Amino acid sequence: MHGPSQFGYLGEIDDCVFTMFHVERSTWNINGANLGKIIAIANQKGGVGKTTTAINLGASLAANDLRVLLVDSDPQGNATTGVGIAKGDGKTTLYQVLLDEQDIESAITKTEFEGLDIIPSDRNLVAVNLELVDRDNRESKLREKLATVRDRYHFILIDCPPALDLLTLNALVAADSILIPIQCEFFALEGVSQLLDTIERVRDGFGSTIKIEGVLLTMYDERMNLTRQVEQDLREFFEQSVFQTVIPRSIRLAEAPSFGKPILSYDLRSRGAESYIQLAKEILAHEQSAGQATQSIG
Repeated sequence: MHGPSQFGYLGEIDDCVFTMFHVERSTWNINGANLGKIIAIANQKGGVGKTTTAINLGASLAANDLRVLLVDSDPQGNATTGVGIAKGDGKTTLYQVLLDEQDIESAITKTEFEGLDIIPSDRNLVAVNLELVDRDNRESKLREKLATVRDRYHFILIDCPPALDLLTLNALVAADSILIPIQCEFFALEGVSQLLDTIERVRDGFGSTIKIEGVLLTMYDERMNLTRQVEQDLREFFEQSVFQTVIPRSIRLAEAPSFGKPILSYDLRSRGAESYIQLAKEILAHEQSAGQATQSIG
C-alpha cells in the first residue's frame, strides 16, 4: 500500500463496496488551522477495539495522502507491534518522552504504511503512573510534548490503555476530541458514564474544550438480535454522537496485527477494511462541515 494516492488504487478494485473517496484540499484546508487534530481513542473497558481502531483509522486517513501520527499510550504496546514495530530493540518510547529522558522527535518512528508514523511503547510505560505523580503539570505532559510536533501532522491518534489512569488523563487533556469504541454486547455501557464524567472534569479542571468525536460500534454482527438491540439502545442514549459506520466482527481484522499490518495492507477487500475506510470518510466529512460552519460564522 504505497504510492501517491492509495485510495485512488482502491477505486480501481473490482467488486469493492466503496468507490474511491478523496477529500479536496481546497475544502478541507489541508494547509490551515485543521493541521494536528488530536483524537484520543478511549474506553476503560478492555477488548472493545481501541487499538484496532487506532491502527486502522490511522492507516485509512494516511491512505488519503494525510500525515498521521499514532501515539501508543498503552503499556501493552499492541499498537506498536500491530504496525510492525518490534518492542525492546532500543527505540525511544513514549515512556522516555513523558519522563523528559528523550525528546519526542527521537521517538517518532516511520511505519511501512506510507504517511503513518508512530510513537511506540512497551511495558515500561506502566511506571509512568507512579513516576509522574509528584511532578508539576503531570496531567499535561503529553499535551506539552505533542505541541512541538502537531503542526507536522493532519491527525494525531492516541491509543489509550483500558483504564482511567494518569496515561488516559494525559491523553484526554492533550486531545481535541475523544472517539469511544463500544462493543455491541450486553454490558456495552458499563463504565461509560465514568468516562463521560472524567471528560467533564477535564473540561472544568484543565481549560480543555475536548469534544466527543463519536461513539463507534465495534464487533458488530447484524445476525444477532442482541447486536441490533444494543445498537438501538446506544443510538438512543448517545443520539447523533454515534457514527453511522459500524465495525463488523471480522476474522481478517483479528489476524492483521499478528502480521504487523493494518487491515488495508493485509486484506484490502475485506469488510473490515471497507468499514475503516468508511469511518475515515465520515470523520473527514465532519471536519469539512465544521470548517465550513466556522467560515460562515466568521
